[in-house]
Amino acid sequence: MNWKSSAPFVQPFDSPSFLDCLRSSGYWDQSPLPGGHSPGIGSLPHATTVLAVRYAGGVVMAGDRQASEGYQVSSRAISKVIPVDRFSCVAIAGAAGPAIDMARLFRVEIEHYEKLEGVMLTTDGKANKLAQMVREALPMAMQGLVVVPLFAGYDVGRGAGRIYKYDPAGGRYEEDAYHANGSGGLFARNALKMLWKEGLDRNRAIEAALRALYEAADEDLGTGGPDFVREIYPSVFTMDREGTIELPAAEVALYYRNLVDSLKRKD
Repeated sequence: MNWKSSAPFVQPFDSPSFLDCLRSSGYWDQSPLPGGHSPGIGSLPHATTVLAVRYAGGVVMAGDRQASEGYQVSSRAISKVIPVDRFSCVAIAGAAGPAIDMARLFRVEIEHYEKLEGVMLTTDGKANKLAQMVREALPMAMQGLVVVPLFAGYDVGRGAGRIYKYDPAGGRYEEDAYHANGSGGLFARNALKMLWKEGLDRNRAIEAALRALYEAADEDLGTGGPDFVREIYPSVFTMDREGTIELPAAEVALYYRNLVDSLKRKD
């Protein structure tokens, strides 16, 4: 019996860049949409609000779970914070589909580099690689499919958490304290401005991140707050010398229940 695989054959490739491998095989195409037409942006799911907060010895990253299509809820439980490796995470804001694809491909790119080189890419190196991917997606951004990631990780060499923000053209900027992206980013940053201080410990940083997301959801239609009925709560990850750790949903729920109780008007 003769059998022929329908799977594409990829020539051996020894570059530490997985993207270069995809390009050489013809599977990575960031060209503009045919005809230069923009899609119906209002009908595309968009991800909002994500943030990162640095604390003594690490960094916390969090994001709400809602994706919206204009004034409608597209998804109530999207994951916007994606672990990249054992010491870093990337958070997405913007057009949900391309943003999730970019985050997943970024994770594969980092894994590919580590497997071929036998060493972990530096925190700066990871941030630069993500900037390159954002820059290469600029043709799509010009047509409305904007992806604005937020990258954070624990720098083993420095023994500290680091935060990087980006612009749609691939510009990379490091933040010393905190940052928030998305439609509710302004409200989250305003909250963090009052809550953050140098030397913040891990628990206080988590509380500041969750409070900032709560304030963003209170002011921004596109940002989802804690959903006690469906038991859907923001995603929260910490990165320090212990590695990347996701905060259990039960702990996030307990924080928000205590917060809501404290905000209730007392007669």
